[in-house]
Amino acid sequence: MAEITLKIPNSKLNIFMELIQQLGFEANINDLHIPEEHKEFERNSIKTVKKEDYIP
Repeated sequence: MAEITLKIPNSKLNIFMELIQQLGFEANINDLHIPEEHKEFERNSIKTVKKEDYIP
């Protein structure tokens, strides 16, 4: 079975999902939201890491 990844504008998502359901296809919406505090933590980690701390 083939798997396809599509980027659908939010304004068209409902129409697209109705079509997918009518055709009998399986659909999963993967809308990953990363909180800003987690992003900031990672940015700070990248800024403060020392080269000797790298793991090959």
